[in-house]
Amino acid sequence: MNEQPIHPTQERAHLSRRHFLTSGASGIGLLALAWLLRDDGLLAAENRRDAPLAPKPPHFAPKAKRCICFYLEGAPSQIDLWDPKPKLNELHGQALPESMTKNVRFAFIKKEGAKLLGSPRKFQKHGQCGMQLSDFLPHLATRVDDVAWIRSMHTDAFNHHPGQLLMCTGRATFGLPSVGSWLNYGLGSPSKDLPGYVVLTAGRGPSGGATTWQSGFLPSTYSGVLFRNKGEPVLNLNNPAGLDDEMQRQTIEALGDLNRLRHDALRDPEIDSRIAAYELAFRMQSSAPELIDLSGETKQTLEMYGIGREDRAIQGPHRGGGRGQYHQFAVNCLLARRLIERGVRFVNLYHASWDHHSNLDTELAFNCGMADQPVAALLKDLKQRGLLDETLVVWMSEFGRTPLGENRNGNTNVSGRDHHPFAFTLWLAGGGVKGGTVLGKTDEIGWNVTEDPVHVNFVFLTAPGNRSS
Repeated sequence: MNEQPIHPTQERAHLSRRHFLTSGASGIGLLALAWLLRDDGLLAAENRRDAPLAPKPPHFAPKAKRCICFYLEGAPSQIDLWDPKPKLNELHGQALPESMTKNVRFAFIKKEGAKLLGSPRKFQKHGQCGMQLSDFLPHLATRVDDVAWIRSMHTDAFNHHPGQLLMCTGRATFGLPSVGSWLNYGLGSPSKDLPGYVVLTAGRGPSGGATTWQSGFLPSTYSGVLFRNKGEPVLNLNNPAGLDDEMQRQTIEALGDLNRLRHDALRDPEIDSRIAAYELAFRMQSSAPELIDLSGETKQTLEMYGIGREDRAIQGPHRGGGRGQYHQFAVNCLLARRLIERGVRFVNLYHASWDHHSNLDTELAFNCGMADQPVAALLKDLKQRGLLDETLVVWMSEFGRTPLGENRNGNTNVSGRDHHPFAFTLWLAGGGVKGGTVLGKTDEIGWNVTEDPVHVNFVFLTAPGNRSS
């Protein structure tokens, strides 16, 4: 009588203890060794399917190992903050020659009747470098020797969403990875229990929304993950009522097995992303609440960042968003430090809006009052903890503001500035950047770049040289 063949599953189930120990133990040892080598960055090849965000060695040893990027949506006025123009004040109320505006497109300015708008801000020199800053930025003024300023930025876009896409992804079009996604794709992330790319917002959030932190054609594993700074850190992260941690773990494992079977059939990389997302979400259920719990921070640290501050009083509606922004933005700055301490590769902090077409002096004062103290505190905190040298901090937006006042609809009460793509300022600190330096120069009214132009596509390639203000 012919014996029925043993099914492979049954055969594996009936392996003897001796057979397991002699043939399998060495495999377990190698697996453990590989895990340790991977954690130490000594494993030559990494299985991206099982660990898509595992750290990967760069081609060259970098000084910057992580990045905190402030994105101030709407465009802060460089003329009123860090590119003083005394000549513009002298020419206040005068028209530009037609030759300068003939082929220029504006978002809202009407060329006929447009006049130059001087700045009421007072500028003083600060630090050993003598950098001139507006009186709206007294806290940042104490950190100027750590900061490099690029005054010669220019872009191709003069409207917000295209400008945001161009700045964050390199082109004014949908479907491309953001810079944070590229960094996580190329370098991975040391964090095992948090995403490699985290997004924090205050105010209204950017008009471009998630398109500015998307992964584009890269797997969704590399997209930015939007965190909240109170309540549930990530929406739907907590277990539903009645589902304990063990049941959740078994559910995740079962889903992973099913998804791997589906991947083997279809070879769709998005299935890998889904597996990684489920597993990361499970680990984040303990790590994310700990992240936003600030009870372990000292009173001195909380006060330095301005946690709990009340918003500055401002009359009427304004572009900054709802109440509580001062506290929310300060918390986000402290969370940025806590995130990079836990291995997160790239942190985006967004605030909207700095789009001051009118009421510039009042609303810019409100926004600077919100941002100045916690941003300066973050730079100081990073430096005190020995983190600044390996952390690149960037302040940027999609363009700048015009030296012309905005006369939309023939308005004679000109109190704001229009979008200006031809010349604006961006700054960087830490991560090997030489502080206390200035790259580039604009003309005497801030209309055009006159020295060392830097297009937005080269923001993350630029290293300011030995220039001073």
